Amino acid sequence: MAFLDRVTIRVQAGSGGDGAVSFRRERFVPRGGPDGGDGGKGGDVILRTTTCVQDFSHLAGPHLVKAGNGVPGGHSKRHGANGGDVILDVPAGTVVRSGEDAALVCDLDLVDVSVVIAQGGKGGRGNRHFATPTNRAPQTAEKGGQGESRFLSLELKIIADVGLVGLPNAGKSTLLSRLSDARPRVAPYPFTTIYPNLGVADTGPFGRLVVADVPGLIEGAHKGVGLGDEFLRHIERTRLLVHVVDAAALDPVGDYRTLRSELLAYGKGVASKKTMVIANKMDLPSARGGLENLLREIDCPVIAVSALTGEGIEDFREKLEGFAGGAQPSH
Repeated sequence: MAFLDRVTIRVQAGSGGDGAVSFRRERFVPRGGPDGGDGGKGGDVILRTTTCVQDFSHLAGPHLVKAGNGVPGGHSKRHGANGGDVILDVPAGTVVRSGEDAALVCDLDLVDVSVVIAQGGKGGRGNRHFATPTNRAPQTAEKGGQGESRFLSLELKIIADVGLVGLPNAGKSTLLSRLSDARPRVAPYPFTTIYPNLGVADTGPFGRLVVADVPGLIEGAHKGVGLGDEFLRHIERTRLLVHVVDAAALDPVGDYRTLRSELLAYGKGVASKKTMVIANKMDLPSARGGLENLLREIDCPVIAVSALTGEGIEDFREKLEGFAGGAQPSH
């Protein structure tokens, strides 16, 4: 099933159970005295973040998430059972919005966090609660409250320490496979990556960084050209942006500047993140000239690598280790 990072669902919390109208049998007490029990509370709909799911594929298609209704109260003050909650697992990084104005409900950016997203209705009170000195045999009880019902838009913004960005076919996926155990699809044509890939890079005896490979950007990506604006939001949470540039391309410096202009146009602070540049494909003869141009023309750390052969990967890993320790990446 395809990677799904946006979905709209309807959630319906359970209604509360009705309170009961009931009377006990007792001499000299009108109708035996009221003893109607309270209804049970309706079940909640709960969102829970987990590492067990990576996207919203399990919520594809028209989806109604409905919790259980509370059970009505009984005689002899018997309380009705509460309705069952429904727990919906979502990936960490889920942003929840509601209503036509897409108002922010919550931003679930941690793992193992649970949030009640639709509150179950209260159980109704039984008639014993309504006895008064002048009405010792009440014939009424409360109805259970309605559970919340709402449409929610779920959007995923991947949580990663490092984001790999670059033009199509710059070698980001191959680089990710060198750094981690991730095995993204790799092919010698543009837009091989059509959804973000995640990998965990070891950066020392105790260090690990989550690295995200974002689908290739092209000029106009922030306006929706290519796959751009569908996935640019996945780098909003990263702490370090690694610009992967094909050093053997006709104009590596121009490619780098295209990336920067797209990040600036997208906004939301992504262009101001810590950055480093990977001059990739150093196994190709023409890459040496491209590397020299990058070192001369841009004011940013540049590391020469070949993701294909492994050249420079350990140097890159050491720079990431310094970053993991809180240091600014440097030459």
